[in-house]
Amino acid sequence: MADEKKPEIKESPEYTIKFIPPNGGDVKKIHLSARNLKIGVASAAVGALLFVGAFSYSVYSTFAAQSGQSEIRELREVNTIQQEQLLQLSKKANDLQDEMEQLKQIENELRQMTGMAPAKDGNAPAEQNPDASGNGDGKHDGQGGPVVQPDLNNIGQVLTMVEQGLTQRRESLMDLQQHIKDRQEKLGYNPLMGSSTMPSIWPAHGVVTSPFGLRWNGSDFHPGIDIANDAGTPILAAADGVVTTAGWNDGGYGNMVDIDHGNGIMTRYGHAMQVVVTPGQYVRRGQVIAYMGSTGFSTGPHVHYEVRIGGEAVNPASYLH
Repeated sequence: MADEKKPEIKESPEYTIKFIPPNGGDVKKIHLSARNLKIGVASAAVGALLFVGAFSYSVYSTFAAQSGQSEIRELREVNTIQQEQLLQLSKKANDLQDEMEQLKQIENELRQMTGMAPAKDGNAPAEQNPDASGNGDGKHDGQGGPVVQPDLNNIGQVLTMVEQGLTQRRESLMDLQQHIKDRQEKLGYNPLMGSSTMPSIWPAHGVVTSPFGLRWNGSDFHPGIDIANDAGTPILAAADGVVTTAGWNDGGYGNMVDIDHGNGIMTRYGHAMQVVVTPGQYVRRGQVIAYMGSTGFSTGPHVHYEVRIGGEAVNPASYLH
């Protein structure tokens, strides 16, 4: 029986990698089969690709982060500028609101001088709270509420209020102007020529200690003004006219003088120490009619001065120059 031949086994080729030191020495050898070499080359390629990908992503992330930070800085700068502009707009709106309140106060003073009712305000009706000036009285300063930063919405509301206030002030001032013109026409007053029968001078030198209107926390209505000075200070006729009353009055005026100036205009001078005119006497503007005292209902030397139109007391301050 013939001998059977064993199959030949092909040996896988090997590759040798030599490491030769630069200065001599033992040469290092690594033997790799073809299969292992292929695996090593593939692994190196994959590692290189992963390294390149990771490096590229790192570079991209770095530039993206820097770009994002730059955009954030720019946005913050823009936001800061907008906040500053918003704050400036808020301050201007607040200044306009304060100026509107000052105009209202001036108008109310003029209205008081002419005997008119206080100006109306749709935002804070004066007739409901006559003391609501917004400035306090120096004793009460309580304030509160949440702290809300101004924004375009609430600043816009304030500007709308100011705009409405301007319209109200314009209409109210026109009403006041017409009232003054009607009063002048009723009195026959010519602002260019004047009139000697118009009570337009101060009846005495001194200090106004009580104005026309409500006083003593609203418990008393004062129909004139009180001008205080030393006892014996001359009291003068405010305009030409005829003396209708000269002497004692039991109604609290003490020694009193009434002068009829015509056209329904009358002036009254109370609390005199001495009266030096008589009823029926014609007097000129600036003529001495009495001397200051403290008779009747009085706390000290002064003259109580009234101007009456058609028998109704009006504010004398609107006729004084």
